[in-house]
Amino acid sequence: MNSLIRQTLVGGLLLAALGCHHKQFYPEHATRSYPFELHTTETVDIQVFRDGVYIEVVNATAQSYSDFDLWINQRYVKHVDSLPAGQSLTLSLWDFYDERGERPNAGGFWRTVEPTPVRLVEIQPDEQSTMIGLIAIRGEDEDE
Repeated sequence: MNSLIRQTLVGGLLLAALGCHHKQFYPEHATRSYPFELHTTETVDIQVFRDGVYIEVVNATAQSYSDFDLWINQRYVKHVDSLPAGQSLTLSLWDFYDERGERPNAGGFWRTVEPTPVRLVEIQPDEQSTMIGLIAIRGEDEDE
């Protein structure tokens, strides 16, 4: 009887471990590739703070932004309707996708690999305009 219980327990743990390793790939959410020709080194006073699986975008400028794409690490993108002047916006990292439909590893309690760091954040106002660089603030728990 102990052997049967042990086999069941080991089998259950093995299935749980295999089930936890899920690739963050959703082809139906595939976007476009990052437009490197629109990259700039200019930044505005909008800070981006990571808080677990979320980022908080704090617009400390007097300018509002609307109907734009927000890029993370020149790979993942999400469309944003509005970021008013003097306001902040909280977004889930699970809502960002790349050209293959992959998501960044946002982390969380059940994560099996290290979260994707948020290093470079940019606003793309439209398809032709150069990017607007934001200030990504590294969290205390992020590696150097």
